[in-house]
Amino acid sequence: MSFVSRFACVLMTAHCIWGSGTAVAQDEWTQFRGPEGQGHSAATGLPVTWSETANVVWKTATPGEGHSSPVISGNQIWLTTAITKELTAEQEKERLAKLKNSDGLKVAGTLTLQAICINRETGAVEQAVDLFEVGEPEPKHSLNSYASPTPVISGDKVFCHFGTYGTAAIDRTNGNVLWRNDKLKIDHQNGPGSSPVAWHDRVIIHFDGTDQQFIAALDGATGEVAWQTSRSGKMDETPELRKAYGTPLIVSVKGRALVISPAANWVYAYDAETGSEVWKASYGQLGFSTVPRPVASNDTVYVATSYMQSRLVAVRLDGDGDVSETHVTWKADKQIPQKPSLLLYDDRLYFVSDKGIVRCVNPVTGEDVWFDRLSGDYSASPLESEGHLYFFSQNGTCTVLQAGDEFRELAKNTLDADFMASPAVAGQALFLRSTTHLYRIENR
Repeated sequence: MSFVSRFACVLMTAHCIWGSGTAVAQDEWTQFRGPEGQGHSAATGLPVTWSETANVVWKTATPGEGHSSPVISGNQIWLTTAITKELTAEQEKERLAKLKNSDGLKVAGTLTLQAICINRETGAVEQAVDLFEVGEPEPKHSLNSYASPTPVISGDKVFCHFGTYGTAAIDRTNGNVLWRNDKLKIDHQNGPGSSPVAWHDRVIIHFDGTDQQFIAALDGATGEVAWQTSRSGKMDETPELRKAYGTPLIVSVKGRALVISPAANWVYAYDAETGSEVWKASYGQLGFSTVPRPVASNDTVYVATSYMQSRLVAVRLDGDGDVSETHVTWKADKQIPQKPSLLLYDDRLYFVSDKGIVRCVNPVTGEDVWFDRLSGDYSASPLESEGHLYFFSQNGTCTVLQAGDEFRELAKNTLDADFMASPAVAGQALFLRSTTHLYRIENR
């Protein structure tokens, strides 16, 4: 079977096992990075060019601060935000002085963590649901927000996660909060970042802090813990080098649903039903604060390890136990992203580093096909549709490339505010969250 065919198989498999049984359609974008969680859209006719005055159907101001990506089902768009009460400069200085290392950190006075529902057709804010009140939040990194994890929609429920501050379920039909669970506590050090995934009646979430590291599944109906599994791999003795901010990917291997779960120093595979560890693979070097979501073919998963120096690791999926010596097929260390996820498309891996080096790599060997430079710094994960590759920089610019074996830029589009959140797609429209607004971008 060709690599393209194997990739098509994993996409079909993801359609079958993802979520609670809701049909995956062109109009659904129910989780971080789309229907398969790998940054692909089946939509045709998405815009390639836009600006503040061209191809903007509507633009809606979003309250508070949040880097979570929009999720979409039917006529609803959901995202999360943090409404903060700012400290005075003196209060902030006093709080930060208590920390052992406060470099790059910010603190807030109090938090109201909300879910926002926006009408897909009109852009009107229809609901703002208060989920958690936090009296004295942990510090966060200046590049992070208190509402960075992306929600996930499963049927009539939307699950919103805020790391150590809690997870909640909302009934999408009426906006009622069905349950809250704020019992799973960890020290993020830099704020929350891991997005939840839905599988059958479970919500599966990473909890990788400086103090403890585990993965858990919550019962979607009640919010109670269905299973919880501690990380088993050896980690650095320094607590700050044990944390991670990754999002799992669910794949099917020999008819078994596996949760592919990147953490500090190791990537793990767990049985989705029971939470039991199936295999783990070492990165071969220090890897922590891991952010990018993995991408997978039918037999291989690709993981970017983030910090200190990010490494790209290719691991075959059919292992058992510690597969570090048997199933890691290649590693690469050149300009690998620390925050943006990867794209796997048509026998090629595409990615952009945080500093804007874009690469096209052979996924079988790890060798470069081409590389070039894009302007700006990058945190958002890229998108593919019809062979068009969309890369969103932190300065509000999106560069659109044509997939293929040579670098080909199609367009460069700039909006007025920065991009930290990743894009969403429904119908023939892009839904882009900047640091201040949500845009509907569509050819007009």
